Amino acid sequence: MRIALLTYSSKPRGGVVHTLALAEALAALGEDVHVWTLARGGDRAFFRPVDAAVTVHAVPFEAVDGEDVGARIVRSIAELRRAFAPHRGGYDVVHAQDCISANAAMPCVRTIHHLDEFTTPELAACHERAVVEPVARICVSRTVSDEVALGWGLRPTVIPNGVDSARFEAGALDAAGRERWREKLGPYVLALGGIEPRKGSIDLLEAYALLRRRRPDLRLVFGGGETLFDYREYRRNFERRAQQLHVDHEVLGVIDEADLPSLVAEASVLAMTSTKEGFGLAAMEALAAGVPVVARDVPVLREVFGSAVTFGDAPLSLAAAMVQALETPPDREAGRDLARSFTWERAAQAHQAFYASLAPTP
Repeated sequence: MRIALLTYSSKPRGGVVHTLALAEALAALGEDVHVWTLARGGDRAFFRPVDAAVTVHAVPFEAVDGEDVGARIVRSIAELRRAFAPHRGGYDVVHAQDCISANAAMPCVRTIHHLDEFTTPELAACHERAVVEPVARICVSRTVSDEVALGWGLRPTVIPNGVDSARFEAGALDAAGRERWREKLGPYVLALGGIEPRKGSIDLLEAYALLRRRRPDLRLVFGGGETLFDYREYRRNFERRAQQLHVDHEVLGVIDEADLPSLVAEASVLAMTSTKEGFGLAAMEALAAGVPVVARDVPVLREVFGSAVTFGDAPLSLAAAMVQALETPPDREAGRDLARSFTWERAAQAHQAFYASLAPTP
C-alpha cells in the first residue's frame, strides 16, 4: 500500500511522535509511507531524524505577527490542503492524526487521540468536523473510543500506541547522561508536555508545594511544551501561583531527542496530571526507564496503566500519591513489562489490517 500519514506540526508533541513511529514501523513492514506535515517556525524537517524508508513532505508554514489562534487554524488547514491535494490521488490510504490535518485531507481516516472542548470557534468547528466527517476512525484507547460513541454515536476501532521501551531502558543505563541532568537539576519531579490547561499544570504545582513539605530536596521540572495554541493567560496564572507558593521551578522547553531518555530516567518520579489523555505515552516511557509514575485518576489512564502507577485526583491526593510512589514505588519490572507489551510493530500490523478492511479512499 501507498500510505499518507498527515500531522499538523514538525515539533515534538504526542501526536507527532505517534505519527513518526507508526510511519517507520509501517515502512519496516514493507509499506510505502509518506508523512506530510506543516513545518512550523522555519523548520525544514521534523524535530528528529526520520528513517530513510519514510518519505517526508514538509510544507513551509511561517509565523504571522499578531495572528490569533482562530486565524492560525484556518490558515494551517488551507496551507496543508493546498500542498497535499494535488498528490492525494496517488495514495491508497490517507490517514490524518489530528483535527487540522483531517480537515485538510478529507476524505480520510482519522486517529482521535483524545477529545477536547474548545472555545475558539474555528478550533471547535475543526474538532467537530474531524470527528464526524472521516471515512473511518481509530482511537488509541477504549476509553476515548467510548467517549466518541457516547458523544456522536460512532465507534472507532481501538489500536493502542506503541512504545519504544528499549530506548528508555537504555536511558536508565546512560550513566553519563543521567549525571549531567543530576548536576544540572539535582533530584526532581518531572512533567513532560509543557505548562497548559490539559496537562493540569497548576494542579501539579499545588501538589508539589504540598510534597515539598516532606521532600524539600526535590525540584519541579517541566520539559517539552511546543504547542499551536495560545496558553499565555494560563501560563501567567501558573507563574502567579508559583510566586504565591514560593515554588522555584525549572522550565526546560523542548528537549533534544538524544537527551530525553536520560532526563526521564534520572527523574525521582514522573507526574502525569493531565485532565485528558489518549494513552499516556510519556508515562509509559517513564515506566520503561524504571521511573515511578503518578497519574491523575481519569478513566483512560486507569485503563492503560492499571496498578503500574500511583493515582491521585486533586492536589492533596496527587501529593500523597507522589509520597507513596517515592517511598514505596510499584514494581519497576512490572512497569517495564507493561511498556514492553506495547510495540510499534504490533501497532503497525493492526493498522495494516485496518487499512485492508477499508474501501479505497476516494
